[in-house]
Amino acid sequence: MDRLTMTNNLPLNGSHFNGNHIWRDGWGVKGWVSKLSDLKGQNLKDASSEIAAELQGIPDLIIGNYSDGNLVASLLAYKLGITQCNIAHALEKTKYPESDIYWKNYEDKYHFSCQFTADLIAMNNADFIITSTYQEIAGSKNTVGQYESHTAFTLPGLYRAVHGIDVFDPKFNIVSPGADMAIYFPYSEHEKRLTSLHGSIEKLLYDPEQNEEHMLLSSPLCPPSYFSGRLDDRMKPIIFSMARLDKVKNITGLVEWFGQSNELRKLANLVVVAGYNDVKKSNDREEVKEIEKMHELMKKYDLDGQFRWISAQMNRARNGELYRYIADTRGIFVQPAFYEAFGLTVIEAMTCGLPTFATCHGGPAEIIEHSVSGFHIDPYHPNEAAKLMIDFFRRCVEDPGYWTKISEAGLTRIHERYTWKIYSERLMTLAGVYGFWKYVSKLERRETRRYLEMFYILKFRDLVTTVPLATDD
Repeated sequence: MDRLTMTNNLPLNGSHFNGNHIWRDGWGVKGWVSKLSDLKGQNLKDASSEIAAELQGIPDLIIGNYSDGNLVASLLAYKLGITQCNIAHALEKTKYPESDIYWKNYEDKYHFSCQFTADLIAMNNADFIITSTYQEIAGSKNTVGQYESHTAFTLPGLYRAVHGIDVFDPKFNIVSPGADMAIYFPYSEHEKRLTSLHGSIEKLLYDPEQNEEHMLLSSPLCPPSYFSGRLDDRMKPIIFSMARLDKVKNITGLVEWFGQSNELRKLANLVVVAGYNDVKKSNDREEVKEIEKMHELMKKYDLDGQFRWISAQMNRARNGELYRYIADTRGIFVQPAFYEAFGLTVIEAMTCGLPTFATCHGGPAEIIEHSVSGFHIDPYHPNEAAKLMIDFFRRCVEDPGYWTKISEAGLTRIHERYTWKIYSERLMTLAGVYGFWKYVSKLERRETRRYLEMFYILKFRDLVTTVPLATDD
């Protein structure tokens, strides 16, 4: 690939990155643009013209990501006559039970009618689709796949999809992403370790003084001693988790498991990196509820001395070293989500050599081989999940080599299947195969293209007008 061009719905300062052969086209719109909202013909025409001018020709492949990016990719691919690849990242339909039947209840906040329609158009327009896991396509014996949920569904009062998508279509491919090996590498590679960050990491984990990274500035729920918690016994291994602070990620669930298990609290400390810990800093109602719940749990189970809550960390280099620092304590990483589409933090933790316990609902069920390269936990059975962690720590006390065995098996699993080198090679192969297929099957797909064009004009254009533009802060 000689050049990579990115078009998005947010203009970026310093938009030309010719040194890396990456050029970003922001469509020339000032400020943030709400997802799916700025898809008028003139912007598409301008974007396609600028792309062709920058590349001095028509590109060979366009890749969309998430609902808005995939729809833009569909429109540009159609206009330019090039191969289109979709990467959904996460389809929202399965995250909220019966979100299609009760779409009106979610409309003010999530605009699902517009998003589900955009997803339907984009996935049917795509020449090929890349997913991270099999479950993303077809689910499991107990769950419906993200794409499978679009096979047939109804938005009452709007439309009914009888044949939404064919999950047996050969356009579907499983190509799992990896972690950046320059940032996430094994704890045992001592010559590469970022030891200069150890002081700040140690302060982040153990400093008893409060600061904005690990304190709550004001909360009526908790007295000052419960603001962030502290770790009194530095000899204990650390149970570590890092995720957004929302209901699905279930970080508060992990804290409750820990609080309820006296045995687990004797064996290890708990550290979570999640969201804000000041309710005044969050504008998200769901996150605010989780912040309040977290403080209630800290008070209810008297976790001070065994638990540390750190606000979200944006420094990727330090996050990578944080995983390795936790590994130095012979700790573990836990991903307790009720559902996880893929599990990038699972990949990051395993790449750093940290034994990982992750939800059995979603992608981690495929990433981890249970009891071999990590462990599956069921967030709906918290006592069993806690017992699995207790058994692990007990066994590590009896057999110190057991921790290393699981760590090394996790690294082997990553290097076999979850690296960006494998991903990029597979992507280039698929681009060539489907580019040829698009050329030879053009006539067969003409009817579908015409129908999707009609659906876009008659239905989507009206729906997208209900999505407000975001305003500058």
